[in-house]
Amino acid sequence: MAEKVVHAFEDVAKHNNKDDCWLIINSKVYDVTPFLEEHPGGDEILYMSTGKDATSDFEDVGHSKEAEEKMKEFLIGDFDVSTYPWGGNSNTNTPPPPPTIASSTPPNHDSSSSKILLFILPLLIFGVAFLLRFYSKN
Repeated sequence: MAEKVVHAFEDVAKHNNKDDCWLIINSKVYDVTPFLEEHPGGDEILYMSTGKDATSDFEDVGHSKEAEEKMKEFLIGDFDVSTYPWGGNSNTNTPPPPPTIASSTPPNHDSSSSKILLFILPLLIFGVAFLLRFYSKN
């Protein structure tokens, strides 16, 4: 009986081109390289699903039972979920949030003086325009 192979994320992520394409779907690893040219949706969609958990990509399309059966031909092992870089949950396609960068601008504090200025400034502009028009007629 063949030994079950378990693949780490960093190993699977290396297989991301037309000569070597692996996908993670439902915590299983598939080598879809021989299927790239046959894939009805085109090979590009498979390339876009490498380097992450492609489970939701696969399920969102609504593949047929035949497609799910065909997948068994390409199964090469299980996926070690604990090696997934985004918290050990391989059933999400969301990468981690980007690191926060300290901003050089101070936080925006709404004070009552700035609210008054927002009210008075348009009135002041209107008043100046009125005076210019009034005195330009004379």
